[in-house]
Amino acid sequence: MAEVICLCNQIWDEDLREYLANHEINSIEELREEASICNKCMQCEELVQAEIYHARMKR
Repeated sequence: MAEVICLCNQIWDEDLREYLANHEINSIEELREEASICNKCMQCEELVQAEIYHARMKR
């Protein structure tokens, strides 16, 4: 079952994982620049960084 990663932007964990699987993102800064997913509220920063790390390990 999908869980919300970021309430501010209504980003679901499954959507974020799919995006990271299809785009070579190496940091939350790159994600902010390329996808406009993060507006720097910082609430979800740890969760997003963990997802980025897992995506990098899968590559």
